[in-house]
Amino acid sequence: MRTIAFYLYFFGYLLISIPFLNKAKKNNEQTDNVEAQDEKNHIFPKRWANTLVKITGSDVTVLGEENIPAGPVLFVSNHEGNFDIPMLLGKVKKPFGFISKIEVQKIPLVSKWMEVMNCVFMDRKDRRQSIKAIRKGISIIKEGHSIVVFPEGTRSKGGPIAEFKAGSLRLATDAKAPIVPITIHGTSSIMEKNKGWIKPGKVTISILPAITREQYEGMDGQTLTKLVQDKIIAEKERLI
Repeated sequence: MRTIAFYLYFFGYLLISIPFLNKAKKNNEQTDNVEAQDEKNHIFPKRWANTLVKITGSDVTVLGEENIPAGPVLFVSNHEGNFDIPMLLGKVKKPFGFISKIEVQKIPLVSKWMEVMNCVFMDRKDRRQSIKAIRKGISIIKEGHSIVVFPEGTRSKGGPIAEFKAGSLRLATDAKAPIVPITIHGTSSIMEKNKGWIKPGKVTISILPAITREQYEGMDGQTLTKLVQDKIIAEKERLI
């Protein structure tokens, strides 16, 4: 029943969101500061995401919200399951866009909301397009918006965290923004471990202390990537 309710709500709520989507597009054309603009544009997506999480019946704990600094940041998270985005979108207070695989751009309404949220679509099979997407993400952060990136590039489905791709952190280093590592634990138990059926899970979102520009300045890309990955893995091991 949870699986059926999830998909009915997922697509049904999107249909009734059209007037809100049009309003959000107009918000982007107005003169509000970036923070106020993002807060307005994320009201509906956060409500949508929180309800999706509620339908799963999962127990969700968020740790370290106080570690998020003011202003634009790059959130760097491990990618355990399909519910990572709804969990982060609904439970992390700071609004953000995210780097998404380009296939999602084909989903009606979802892609339009993602554009309003300052998400970036990336085709990892096309190096030129990937570089273009990274540059777009850098520009979005420089404008004052935050972004989430999953440097593994694919879901671990509850297995070991895969090696991070160094290029993802250029979003922060080129934009001179803080990096906020996030460890997600338990989302794969909602869907991936149940052959696609939705069941309640126990999820922890642990937001780790930010790595500031002053702390990472002078580091090469590989060193910084390993530093962030090691922090996320160490927290994952602590949560297990």
